[in-house]
Amino acid sequence: MNSAGAKNHYAEELSRLFTNNRRWAAELMARDLQFFERLTHQQAPEFLWIGCSDSRVPANEIIGLAPGEVFVHRNVANLVLHSDMNCLSVLQYAVEVLKVRHIIVTGHYGCGGVRTALDAQSRGLISNWLRPIREIAEQQRGELAHLTPGEREDRLCELNVIHQVANVANTTFVQDAWMRGQAFAVHGLIYGIADGCLRDLGVSVSENGGIQAEMLGL
Repeated sequence: MNSAGAKNHYAEELSRLFTNNRRWAAELMARDLQFFERLTHQQAPEFLWIGCSDSRVPANEIIGLAPGEVFVHRNVANLVLHSDMNCLSVLQYAVEVLKVRHIIVTGHYGCGGVRTALDAQSRGLISNWLRPIREIAEQQRGELAHLTPGEREDRLCELNVIHQVANVANTTFVQDAWMRGQAFAVHGLIYGIADGCLRDLGVSVSENGGIQAEMLGL
């Protein structure tokens, strides 16, 4: 394909997105004529979703919430690292400005990031990003060793979420907010791509005290 043909091809693909967008906007307005007008005036979500960048895990659709009802941060393998200023900035804004009521860390089965972390082969920069998951696997070697490869991958997806819940709960601004009496909870969920269902990992935290992963069932 020559450059002109490629340009037309890309334009056609982009045009499809614009068509989809107009249809989506029209459908929303047909149900609620004032929807977008209200949306321009404020953002007041009660939920912060920290999830994976995987295109099969769209936050709003999974939990059935409209635009404006969930604040979203996504990265590869839904990590909350204390060196990641992007994630921490989102988290701080959600807690201190939006004053969300729920912070939901959501992993998913079949996560490519978790699968890559289990692979001993170096994948360049992404291997550095995923190193914390490999460390979790090493820490939980005893539990994971008795599982089949598929079970091991699924369990590591769950263990990763539990660790990220602990990381969220241990950030200084989350701890400070709880000390001030601000009411919100941090939850750990896992999503099944095969059936479209969320599962509660039972690791919700709503107060401080130096939360450790061990306190969340590890």
